[in-house]
Amino acid sequence: MTTTTIGRPAAALPARRGSRLLRGREEDPRWARPGLFLLLAATAALYLWALGASGYANTFYSAAAQAGTRSWKALFFGSSDASSFITIDKPPASVWVMALSARIFGVNPWSLLVPQALAGVATVGVLYATVRRWFSPAAALIAGAVLALTPVAALMFRFNNPDALLVLLLVLGAYAVVRAVEHGGTGWLVLAATCVGFGFLTKQLQALLVVPAFALVYLVAAPVPLLRRLGQLVLAGVALVVSAGWWVAIVELTPAADRPYVGGSQTNSILELTFGYNGFGRLTGNETGSVGGGMGWGQTGWTRMFGAEVGGQIAWLLPAALLLLGAGLWATRRAPRTDRARAGFVLWGGWLLATGLMFSFMQGIFHAYYTVALAPAVAALTGMGAATLWRLRGSLVARVVLSGTLAATSLWSSVLLRRSPDWHPWLAPLVLVAGLGVAAVLLALPLRRRAVAAVAAAGLVVALTGSAAYALDTAATTHGGAIPSAGPAVAGGFGPGGRPGGFGGRGARAFGGPGGLPFGGQLGGQAIPGGPGGSAGGAPGGGGRGGLGGLLNGSTPSTELVSLLRQGASGYTWVAAAVGSNSAAGIQLATGEPVMAIGGFNGTDPAPTLEQFQQYVSQGRIHYLIGGGNGFGGAARGGSDNAQQITAWVAQTFTATTVGGATVYDLTTPTAASSGSI
Repeated sequence: MTTTTIGRPAAALPARRGSRLLRGREEDPRWARPGLFLLLAATAALYLWALGASGYANTFYSAAAQAGTRSWKALFFGSSDASSFITIDKPPASVWVMALSARIFGVNPWSLLVPQALAGVATVGVLYATVRRWFSPAAALIAGAVLALTPVAALMFRFNNPDALLVLLLVLGAYAVVRAVEHGGTGWLVLAATCVGFGFLTKQLQALLVVPAFALVYLVAAPVPLLRRLGQLVLAGVALVVSAGWWVAIVELTPAADRPYVGGSQTNSILELTFGYNGFGRLTGNETGSVGGGMGWGQTGWTRMFGAEVGGQIAWLLPAALLLLGAGLWATRRAPRTDRARAGFVLWGGWLLATGLMFSFMQGIFHAYYTVALAPAVAALTGMGAATLWRLRGSLVARVVLSGTLAATSLWSSVLLRRSPDWHPWLAPLVLVAGLGVAAVLLALPLRRRAVAAVAAAGLVVALTGSAAYALDTAATTHGGAIPSAGPAVAGGFGPGGRPGGFGGRGARAFGGPGGLPFGGQLGGQAIPGGPGGSAGGAPGGGGRGGLGGLLNGSTPSTELVSLLRQGASGYTWVAAAVGSNSAAGIQLATGEPVMAIGGFNGTDPAPTLEQFQQYVSQGRIHYLIGGGNGFGGAARGGSDNAQQITAWVAQTFTATTVGGATVYDLTTPTAASSGSI
């Protein structure tokens, strides 16, 4: 059975053998395949340009990748250090990719960041292929261009957080769903579920937000009987559980003594991490050991995706995507059950609504860069919807909707641009005037053929100008820390603690570093405790060179400190320990030696206990403790206070010295008064 859709005929002519890769489909216009190659080349240039300028970017994940190059055990479990003391607070799929790259090319910024950039190029290509299955080449090219030029995509595909791999896997899953729907193929449906499962091993429950849309589209539109569809969905569910659960099962069944502590959990359990800190706790804000929820991460509600902190990251074409989703569903309302155009709108619309609503109302930890998960859906709906209305432009209603969408997009873009009033102030009025002008011309269609093409091109350029400007600014700016942000700084942003400008967009805008909070400040209403040495934040120097960084940014140890730690390093399991993973990460990357992250990312995990730490010290397994870390050490949302107990004991038992601006305690030489207690 073949179904004709608005986008293109479902049953395409066969392609010429040996020429499809270079020339595309038989029915494609001559410009289609060159357009795709140009899109991919431009995307690669944008995502790879000066990529190494950001250094190790998020040192939390870079240190885990470095550990994975030294130890296969650390690689498998996603340990923060090669001695496998504690894991990162996510499953390790993205670390696997980085660590394997670093094993081949060495540990350096390029080997860690290029895989993310290539994932971005691949995501654009897969999105093109997915949209092209059921719609025109123009729709697919528009979708790919919108994705590539979305600011948060330009940010995250140049950064080493897990989101880049997650988005690629989910778009691959969408492609597999499209192929499954075409002929009712079980294999493709199982592949889609497997892609989502490995997405789970990248960022846990967030990957599952697309599952309702995937299942609904197949249940509604697959051209096979209902009972067969239901049975196939059950098989896909099994594939999802297996692909997502095999690593979880291994970790859960491995005795605690034979694996690292599960970072982010309070009970050393991957199940607690999955359903608590990284699961339902994100919805309710009840995340033990977290650094703040609810208002600590911005105002929740319907307008969250459009607010000052998030809007410039993702929302440039979000109103257009929603309008075009409604138009596409209305245009296909009388189509048969298996209509592919409607299935496409349901697929991407379901993705957008489920993920967008979850991000809008979740009370727990939320960062603006999470919205990169919305980018493929926004891009697909924009391309599909614009192509559908353009095909129907002979209708006044279609022209009115298309014109109104462009006018709304230009107006909204000017609003977003004005949030950065000192950044190219001429751009906002230009986009507004040009957009309204092109929108008015659209209402005058039909025009001559050449004029029609010019108007279409002008409308696309105007719609993408604001987003593209932010994306280019993002690529030209270095980013570091745990909470990067795309584009220039905006007025009225909201970050933890209510700081204007939020987490910022330019440079390394993370706490404890340039543009961040000073040590001893506030984060989401929580006071940041001091480290050994008695002052807030510990050693002088804060997040600057020689200091230990902060809660959300890595350290930059001095050459003096690195030289000290490397002396006799082979005789210790950990050359040093520090409170919080980011405090430990920079030291580990600089020395190349394992550094124990006391308390995990936030310093609030109960690992190690004071007794365990004392035992490690008595066994001579840890050489130094470095003061000045900015983990919470138990101050945040009911987490363990083990870190505070350990640092207090160290300060009482060992003598502090200053090396290169950092406070250092030699754990092999207790003071005379306390030597008997070691």
